[in-house]
Amino acid sequence: MTQRRLAILAAALLVSAAAAALLLGRGHGHRPKAPPVQTGRSRRHVTRPSHPAFSWPMYGFDAARTHSAPLRLRPPFRTLWTVYADSSFIEFPPVLAAGRLFFGTNHGLVLAVEAASGRIAWHRQFAGCVAASPAVGNGVVYIGFMDPPPCRGSALSFLAALDARNGRTLWRFRAGVIETSPLLARGRVYFGSWDRRIYSLDARTGRLEWSFSTGDRVKGGVALAGRTVFAGSYDGYLYALDARGGRLRWTAGGGRLGGLYATPSVAHGRIFVGSTNGRAYAFSIASGDQLWSVRTGSYIYSPAALAGATAYVGSYDHRLYALSQATGRTRWTFDAGAPISGAPTVVDGLVYFSTCGSCSSEESNPRARRTFALDAATGRLVWRFPDGEYSPVIADRERLYLTGFTSLYGLIPLARPRVSGR
Repeated sequence: MTQRRLAILAAALLVSAAAAALLLGRGHGHRPKAPPVQTGRSRRHVTRPSHPAFSWPMYGFDAARTHSAPLRLRPPFRTLWTVYADSSFIEFPPVLAAGRLFFGTNHGLVLAVEAASGRIAWHRQFAGCVAASPAVGNGVVYIGFMDPPPCRGSALSFLAALDARNGRTLWRFRAGVIETSPLLARGRVYFGSWDRRIYSLDARTGRLEWSFSTGDRVKGGVALAGRTVFAGSYDGYLYALDARGGRLRWTAGGGRLGGLYATPSVAHGRIFVGSTNGRAYAFSIASGDQLWSVRTGSYIYSPAALAGATAYVGSYDHRLYALSQATGRTRWTFDAGAPISGAPTVVDGLVYFSTCGSCSSEESNPRARRTFALDAATGRLVWRFPDGEYSPVIADRERLYLTGFTSLYGLIPLARPRVSGR
């Protein structure tokens, strides 16, 4: 993570520090002046957009962090709109609710964007880095902050609850450096921190419900299955905790898993997580017993995307792996030519992922920032896009939203989307 963060910081310091300098464009390359931002006092002028009854409320789509959604969207796409966050890069994808996209930049700028038009509904500047996706529910956006740039984790940070209508801060909870994407479930917000703890807060008030101490920093998000929260730590353990009281159910790995940066993913009675030691692991949800592990050629920061009976995981060895969820057997691999850091996403039988141009000091190459779509069954290349860096896409029933290095794109299929069953 140190090499990755230093390379990221070097890239970020090359761009302007004017965090609020945003431009909105339609199509490719056109950058007219950004429209006025609506504030809390003028929200009566906000146009309520028409939108499909679909949300992508947290990182990984659902509480199990499957990174897979029941949607019908296929390339080729055309660019409907582009939002340029010129001052800094976007490390994690947005979330979506009530027709708006919410995300933050590495210079602490938080934005709400109308999904249909790309119009900036509001933006708020905070003194801290955003290095994770928010979570959104019940009209509130929950987002974590690292300390201010250069984001070295040297100070206390906080989780903020923002009014989704106007960005007004509802409450803050002070904790150690927060690099995890929060999880919202059953009226609680769960997240981890560099202070070696996993937290559960009352989502309405920000009051602490419980915290659990691990042996090292918690950098990845948590996953939820039933009444159990799963989280990895840099102490080499995977933890299963009671979601209501924080009681330890089991630990896995015996401290030998390496640094667990990847957010766990859960499906079919198994929990999947990758490690900085280059291995992907599967454990039993019930007992924590290790079911299998697969070695790749380098670090795994990528969470696994789970669809059907396959787990898709990227590695810094440049390859995307399609692994049997039951046995870990490799179904296929795809050589993307550059490190893969962020999570893949599966939509309509395609697995989307991005290659990273600034994740490694040894391989820094801005031209490597691309997004790919592969046939999930065969690994065949179906589509590519000339931007990307980390976790690339989320979607709704009408559009695909692609996260580039400093831009967010709204893409629409050239063919009419098929109606989803959900």
